[in-house]
Amino acid sequence: FAHFSLKNCASSVTLALLDAANDRDPVVQEQVRKSILTLGNQQPDKVLSMCQDYLLKHPKVSQRVSIKIYYHSKIKSVIQLASDEMTKSKEVVPEWQQAASNILVAVGNKYINDIMEEILGKFQPGVLPHFFVVQTLANLSDSNVYGMVPFLNAIMGTMLPMLGMTKQDNMKWVFSSALCRFSESILEYLANLDKAPDPTVRKDTFSSEIYSAYDILFNSWIQSRESKLRLTVAEALGSMSHLMAHDKLEEQLPKLLPTILGLYKKNSEHYIITKSLCQVLEASVNMGSRVLETQIDGLLLALHQQICSPVDFSNPPTVKNHNEVLRCFTILANTFPDRLMVFVLQRLENSNERNRMGSLAVLRHLINSSTSIMETKKLLILASIRQPLADHSNKVKKRVVQVISAMAHHGYLELEGGDLLVRFIIQHCALPDTYHRPPDPEEVTNEALRSMCDNTLHLFTTTVGRLTDVLWPMLLCYLTPNQYASATTPLCKSLILLANKKRAAQEASFIIDFNAQGSLLSADLKHLLHFLQVNAAFPFRCRGHGAPSLSLLNALSPNIHPKAEPLWENEIPKLLSYLEVFECKFYIISWVLSFFLSFFLSFFLSLSQSFLYRCIGVILQQCYNKELVRKQLQEILISTRHNDAIERTGVAMGIGLCASSHLNGTLEKLEEFGKSDAFRKASGIFGLLKDKNDVDVEKMKSTLILCYGYVALHAPEDQLLTRIDSDILQNISKNFNTKVKHIVTPLYILWFKSIIVVQKYSSITVVLVRFCRQRYSKLCLCIFQHIESWLSSGQDHERERAVKTTAELLQFYLDNLSVKNLVTFHNLGALVGRLAPRCTDPNPEVRRAAIDCIYRLMYIQLRYEGFSLDYKDDSVEGLLDVREKLSNPDHSVLYKTCSELTKIISKRLPQQQLSTLLFMLFDGLVDSQSNCSRASSVILNTLLKNRGAGLQDLVPEMLEVLHNRLQVIGEEQVKVAIGQSILILATQHLQTVVNTLVMTCALREMMLNGQSADAVAYVFPKLFSSLLVRLGSSVGVQLPKDLNNICVSLCCVFRVAVEALRILLGRAQLDAVVKPLDQEGAWDKMKDPQQHTTGVTLLSRAMAKHAGPRLPAIVEGLCPSLCNIYECQRITVTAFFSELLNHHVVTELMILDMLMNNMMERITDTCGTVRMLAVRGLGNIAVGSPEKVNKYAKELLAAMSSGMEEKDDPGKLITLEAMSGMLLENSVLASMGFLLLYGFTQRSIVMFCQENDEIRCASIMLLGNLSKFGSGEPVFKDQIHNVLVSLLLHLSDPNPQVVKACKYSMRICAPIVGSEQISAMFQNHLLEEKGLHYGEFINDLTKYLTGFSFLMSFFLSSGLVMLLQDPDPLVRVKAAEAMGHFH
Repeated sequence: FAHFSLKNCASSVTLALLDAANDRDPVVQEQVRKSILTLGNQQPDKVLSMCQDYLLKHPKVSQRVSIKIYYHSKIKSVIQLASDEMTKSKEVVPEWQQAASNILVAVGNKYINDIMEEILGKFQPGVLPHFFVVQTLANLSDSNVYGMVPFLNAIMGTMLPMLGMTKQDNMKWVFSSALCRFSESILEYLANLDKAPDPTVRKDTFSSEIYSAYDILFNSWIQSRESKLRLTVAEALGSMSHLMAHDKLEEQLPKLLPTILGLYKKNSEHYIITKSLCQVLEASVNMGSRVLETQIDGLLLALHQQICSPVDFSNPPTVKNHNEVLRCFTILANTFPDRLMVFVLQRLENSNERNRMGSLAVLRHLINSSTSIMETKKLLILASIRQPLADHSNKVKKRVVQVISAMAHHGYLELEGGDLLVRFIIQHCALPDTYHRPPDPEEVTNEALRSMCDNTLHLFTTTVGRLTDVLWPMLLCYLTPNQYASATTPLCKSLILLANKKRAAQEASFIIDFNAQGSLLSADLKHLLHFLQVNAAFPFRCRGHGAPSLSLLNALSPNIHPKAEPLWENEIPKLLSYLEVFECKFYIISWVLSFFLSFFLSFFLSLSQSFLYRCIGVILQQCYNKELVRKQLQEILISTRHNDAIERTGVAMGIGLCASSHLNGTLEKLEEFGKSDAFRKASGIFGLLKDKNDVDVEKMKSTLILCYGYVALHAPEDQLLTRIDSDILQNISKNFNTKVKHIVTPLYILWFKSIIVVQKYSSITVVLVRFCRQRYSKLCLCIFQHIESWLSSGQDHERERAVKTTAELLQFYLDNLSVKNLVTFHNLGALVGRLAPRCTDPNPEVRRAAIDCIYRLMYIQLRYEGFSLDYKDDSVEGLLDVREKLSNPDHSVLYKTCSELTKIISKRLPQQQLSTLLFMLFDGLVDSQSNCSRASSVILNTLLKNRGAGLQDLVPEMLEVLHNRLQVIGEEQVKVAIGQSILILATQHLQTVVNTLVMTCALREMMLNGQSADAVAYVFPKLFSSLLVRLGSSVGVQLPKDLNNICVSLCCVFRVAVEALRILLGRAQLDAVVKPLDQEGAWDKMKDPQQHTTGVTLLSRAMAKHAGPRLPAIVEGLCPSLCNIYECQRITVTAFFSELLNHHVVTELMILDMLMNNMMERITDTCGTVRMLAVRGLGNIAVGSPEKVNKYAKELLAAMSSGMEEKDDPGKLITLEAMSGMLLENSVLASMGFLLLYGFTQRSIVMFCQENDEIRCASIMLLGNLSKFGSGEPVFKDQIHNVLVSLLLHLSDPNPQVVKACKYSMRICAPIVGSEQISAMFQNHLLEEKGLHYGEFINDLTKYLTGFSFLMSFFLSSGLVMLLQDPDPLVRVKAAEAMGHFH
């Protein structure tokens, strides 16, 4: 290496880069080009010479990368070389010859004279030139306009005779293409004469040559059968037309235009044809052609046919063609505006949909592009556009919307008839959804058209300033008509913007005179207000019109009332914020709407009216004028449509709200209304002519009764008690009969809610009972269903009132019960099931009242059985003693007493009522009061013991319900009781229970029983081992799809196994194990097949930390499963053992050898996951029992070596575990022989290029660790030198952990590099947590490396050059980038 020099270094680098210039990856190609350019700028002679030599030595190599190095002393040799390479073969070899041509074009941008000297030497008169000579001239004229145009006259003079000699289509194509480029260059030159080197150049300088070339192309070549040639000739003719003499072009137009139009039929690609036609039309119009008018009809027909063609926006040529056609129409519009406008507007009435769409596209374009010409056509266009407004096609309507948008920007909508266009947009903002998706992919759905119209209306408001006075206040007229209801949201948004704009500008027109003579908005203010209020009541209907309606009200406030503005500005934003938080909850906004002035509208839908009545009630609630309140109540009651249930309810709610502030006045008005003539039935012959009939009167009574119900609900508590009997119930009684039964249920709900929530309820209860006595004794039991929900309320006073009310009603029912025949009391089981758990309620009043209820229920049952009213049953009378015992709050006394109560119930309860009672008690297991849920379990188990033998048919259903209840029960004592319930059933119906429960489920339920704790502790290791294996077997198990949902819920295999394992750990008092598993989501991980081993690892870790003494027996119980044929079981057990080896407890318990041997056996397992876990476990020994590593060094090295050489390892997970294990076992590394160390180093280096980030990271870290123990060996130093380049490249790895690993290893390897400067640089700059500027670091390192020839040799020949062949494109890019620094 002593003779190594920088010169040789540059040669090696350049040669390697030239070899890589043909890389398949374009990013690598670009980086190679940049690096060669960097080296060429530093050593131009050397690099240019090498490039030239390389091309000469590799004549068949395809070069796709042009090497752009400009250095004048060598430029001619490069030009000569490229020219020779381009023309060496007479055959056309596109890839190679194109590369050479590109070099000439690139050089020609700076050295045009030298290039032309070389090229023109091969472009001689009378001899057909090489294809790429002509192509190079064409490209030069395109890339260097100012340099080439001075040569073009001479070039075309030489070229013209060649055109007649040309027979091959490819040469015709290249000449046509060249003429096109020459013409375009000349036109660009003439258009920028101020920048041109020769400003005296004129168009007629080239006219003669251009026409001669035109003659050959038009009369001969354009008739070719080859479509590609025809299109190129057409393109050339278009460009050449601008350079032809005016008289010649005028002469040729009658033939040229039809010929170009005829090409449309011969070619499927139309863009080039249209582009050429556009250029010819432009040239003709510019010279003032008179012949063009004779061709106008054919032109318009052809262009219209093109504009009607569908546009595929995924196909750029069709889009370009469409735009060029529109340009043609613009050119013709400037010359023939009247004829063009008549042509376009006539076709708006065409029966063909595409014709109408095409005409609208042209019309839109002309409105936008030819503003001055269209100015005089505005009224004509406004009149003609009415026809497409009525079109039924959504595709046509979409084009109409686009035309209207264009018209809006150019002042059309301000003219007469513009309002029709605005209405069209609003109508289509209200389109309904498309319920059947159209099969045509081009079809425009209602949703798409509606969204487009929404955006257009918004555009009118925000960007077309001239429309502000047109749209304000006109848009308000469209808010209230029903046909525009779905357009409310966009209308409101636009009106808000308009209002805010005018308000901010303090324009007088902001204030609207709704009563002005002739105003469109006359008398609409009330309607508008009510409409917006109703929208606010149902804010999420009609595309969420609530919030915009409220915001519009706020914006309109100065137009409504002076006092509304400050109030609404304060309140409406609050309401809007509520709407954002509480979706779909109408009731939360009613209080805010109290500040709205509401009026009744007879034409509103009943649902909307219902809300308005509530609004009125809220307003009257705030009103202090009693006379006004009475007047409004009278108006409401008279004008109500009593036969509409929704409206009737709204009226009652409104009057109830009013009563909260005006109870006396409201009751007086209701009583007055009940006595009015409206309630008198029509009679006699004249009655036939009256509006009222019996049904109407009964509906009015229903309204009146409902009003009293809501009055009772909302009336102040202190006033209600004195009025409910004399004013409310008495008046209800007058109107209560069989025809108003439909009102009973809602009325009861209101009453009971009043009874429960009022603090002093006794009077109401008495009145209610008296009312039932007077009217409907059979309804008493029906009432119970409305009280039921309050029995388990979280509020003590609500439960107390509910139970006491029930007791009163049951007593009344018992007192008035008359049984003529023996019948069954069907409700007994349900009522006892609901009331019995309340006998242990925390509230003593509730407990006593509950016993009273059961006492009365038992006697009701006896009455149904035929016993007399004065009969006394000893067992039932025993309930009175139970009642006294329930005064003791001690839990043990309560539950004992509860058991006695159950025995009494069991004795008196008919068998057919037992099942109902049991299932009601199942609901009681989840009662909000823990005392009551426990009582439910006590009663349940007592009943099962006494009466369960006859329930065999119900066992499966009961087990299912109990299982479901276990999912939601939080009370541990209740869970244990449920386990006891299952045990009781099992003793009575063993076979049925066994058939119902799967083994694991049964084991889980058994362990729930508190009596099983001792047995569980005794067999804990066996149970744990069995359940762990069972859990592993359950991962991913799916039940058959034909099972119903109940079975799936009952028998979810994995969930049952997990629950059983959790219960086992709890029974074994291992809560310290369960807690971290819950915190880290271990159970969910175990369920997921992808994370199962992670979850088992967490379980093993927790057991090692908190259940050490139990592990030997558990390990012994799990070992047999390692040889099981099922992979899932082997995976679970291996994962568990693997983690145990991570903890020192296995050494202390002397089970390390057993685990070690099992892991070594699993190294050869057929399952890759098991092998990976085994390797992981062996690596864990270094952490769990480091003092034992040397003892097992031989085995560990063999296992890690096997893991790193694993072939059947698609994801390289086994390799990763092996390398990770080696990172932990430094003592093993220290004991390695040189050959082993060398081998491991080689294997780690191979892993540097893996896609897996973790593998790259581990392999690089391992190299650093290995270098600690191999630094003294020369061969090991060579390895480090070879891999240094790869480490440098990985310093810019996208993964930050890999970068840190690189920094670590390079610092460890630094002393081996052999340079103190480089070593110091690595130690100072490559710190894991410190940032690194990669480019600067490489530059500095390169300066040091150039001083060490032997390092440079390794770095280049064995490093960067080798990495240019790396399979990873990123590595190749970085290698090429690094090589660019060696100069």
